[in-house]
Amino acid sequence: MEKQIVKKIKDDISIVIGGEAGQGIQTVEKLLTHLFKDAGFNVYATKEYMSRVRGGSNSTEIRVSSFRRNAFVRKIDILIPLDPDSIGHLGRRIDGDTIIFADKDKMSTDKPIIDVPFAKVAQEYGSPIFLNTVAVGLILGILSADREVIERNISSYFSKKGEDIIKKNVSAMNRGYGIAKDFVGPGKLEIDIKKNSAAKNEILISGSEAVSFGAVAGGCNFISAYPMTPSTGVLTTLSRYASEFGIIAEQSEDEISAVNMACGAWYAGARALVCTAGGGFSLMTEGVSLAAMTETPLVINVGMRPAPATGLPTRTEQGDLELVLYAGHGEFPRIVFAPGTIEEAFAITQKAFNLADKYQVPVFILSDQYLADTYYNVPRIEPEHFRNDYYVVETGKGYKRYSFSVNPDGVSPRGVPGGGGLVCADSDEHDEDGRITEDENVRKRMVDKRLGKLRFLSRGVMPPELTGPKEYSALVIGWGSTCGVIKEAIEKTGKKSVSSLHFKQVYPLHPFTAGYLKKAKKIILVENNATGQFGKILKLYTGVDVKNKILKYDGLPFSVEELSEEIEEFL
Repeated sequence: MEKQIVKKIKDDISIVIGGEAGQGIQTVEKLLTHLFKDAGFNVYATKEYMSRVRGGSNSTEIRVSSFRRNAFVRKIDILIPLDPDSIGHLGRRIDGDTIIFADKDKMSTDKPIIDVPFAKVAQEYGSPIFLNTVAVGLILGILSADREVIERNISSYFSKKGEDIIKKNVSAMNRGYGIAKDFVGPGKLEIDIKKNSAAKNEILISGSEAVSFGAVAGGCNFISAYPMTPSTGVLTTLSRYASEFGIIAEQSEDEISAVNMACGAWYAGARALVCTAGGGFSLMTEGVSLAAMTETPLVINVGMRPAPATGLPTRTEQGDLELVLYAGHGEFPRIVFAPGTIEEAFAITQKAFNLADKYQVPVFILSDQYLADTYYNVPRIEPEHFRNDYYVVETGKGYKRYSFSVNPDGVSPRGVPGGGGLVCADSDEHDEDGRITEDENVRKRMVDKRLGKLRFLSRGVMPPELTGPKEYSALVIGWGSTCGVIKEAIEKTGKKSVSSLHFKQVYPLHPFTAGYLKKAKKIILVENNATGQFGKILKLYTGVDVKNKILKYDGLPFSVEELSEEIEEFL
């Protein structure tokens, strides 16, 4: 084994594990992130993977930092390739500072490698499967994580496998930990990352889980979906906890059924969620119009991925904003959210159910593969801090589902079947009772009533989040999952007169939006798509045409380094 490493890493380290699908990378990721957190470190993880069950070349990035981080970085400080293709796959991110620990005789590359016989050591415990645990031990040893915490977590993780498997994994981990000590120390590999005492008691949660638990906090008791990456994690999470939280989880035969089931559930008095991706949502647009005509609440999580058609099914993009904004035939109001952090994903999803219930409109939660598969440590979320408001009324004799006269905001009292009055709904144009009509005057009044909600919706818009000086010369605008990377990229530039404006609600826009834009001498728009879709919305509703655009649409998220470089070019 080679031991010639002389390097100092301070405050932030990027560790990347590469390998084939089915090789256990996710096991390594799950073990390491939980172990780092329980050892008191701030931890962040994200992944990129190919659309196949086995094979291909995938990778996971784990950042351990002295500070809270929630952004992807291009740099790789330590790389552990578990298969020969990983180095080539990650080549664009490997530089002279990258330390590669690998079985040297299994790699075909001219890049310098620190030889660690992972396979040989694993075989000492009877199976190549222990290679992953040896790698886990090596990484934990490099950061001098607490052995007691490690052994406790390893034992818990493999508790269902039996005592023999637990002992072998603990031994394999300790062996990797011991190997690391050959490389770490003064004059060798020196790592200085401060611990966060609060991290031990915090939670690790992914974007998909945040949307799921936000739905639970919002009173969701019905989910219907047809599995489609990257939204499947919401369906599986809520299905896993269905019994505990009293949720009916239905995997429908297709997306058309999923949206119509949700409409039926809301009509009956449930709070329903639909989750899908752009391709699946394309099939749901008629159901969205049905919800609009019947003024039935609806909450839909659309996990964006590169398109058209199947596109890149396991990659990320912000390409479905215009689809969601304009989907459905006819004119009707809607609300579109785009959370940028795990904390926002939880809070916004909870809020979505209250707004759908209150205004009886479709509410969209736009996420993407990057946000869905990213997770990091956050303070515990207390659901009791989030209040639910319910707007279903008890019906009586003479009840009119679509009454004109009750509320000036266009919202008629919504009853559900089972009360004293008849709750009539129809997909055709209807009168106040809900019965079909072709009367021109009634038609006009109904359209005005439905569209009138938008005026009242606009009063409760979530304001964009300004980070940086209030008196800025340049403003970097983003929405959704670009939030964390934009903030860190600006920090990396060191420019003191640059602020970021993060939109977590992208429609309707906050009334102060134009004021933010017109105050800046230079505006830079950052989007994970090819045409600057949010920029078009800004121009339409504020009159400000943002010329400086940083657009990325290769299926990967922005990295802190590339974004900071591009921002500097504009500045």
